[in-house]
Amino acid sequence: MNELQIIAGCKEQKREAQKMLYEAYARKMYSICLRYSSDQDAAQDLLQDGFMKVFANIGSFQEKGSFEGWLKRIFINLALENLRKKKSIIQTSDDVQNLPDIVDDSTEDEQMYKISETELLKMVQDLPRGYSMVFNLYAIEDYSHKEIAEMMGISEGTSRSQYVRARQILQEKVKQYIKQRS
Repeated sequence: MNELQIIAGCKEQKREAQKMLYEAYARKMYSICLRYSSDQDAAQDLLQDGFMKVFANIGSFQEKGSFEGWLKRIFINLALENLRKKKSIIQTSDDVQNLPDIVDDSTEDEQMYKISETELLKMVQDLPRGYSMVFNLYAIEDYSHKEIAEMMGISEGTSRSQYVRARQILQEKVKQYIKQRS
């Protein structure tokens, strides 16, 4: 079955098509869930909730644009919804001009390759929830600060300052990690 046939089968609530869809996209969506979760168990819960939402709303997919993009949007929105429920988005100052500059140390860039993807993911997950959400949405998902502000119910300035602070914290964590490994 091709993707359109699988989608059509899911719209008809056929279990075989749902299983095929899950198997085709679970790894990619789990990766997204992991970026927006505090640990693997929370990511697994988000993955299951996300697919339940996908199957409940697949009838609204109009086959305009990428299906994978539609899926990603559902999973990201679900992660944001969970965050709002927990009320853990940190509101910060809108004044990014007063934040210190981010240091770009090329000697440490050479050491970056020694950090595993798993370790970097753990560093992002360890950020305060609001910071990690903004960092993921801006740096990885490529949303603008305006879009992030709308999605998270915060101001653009708050989005910018949380991103800058997230980068600062991550840079410090990377420096510490490299120092420990040296």
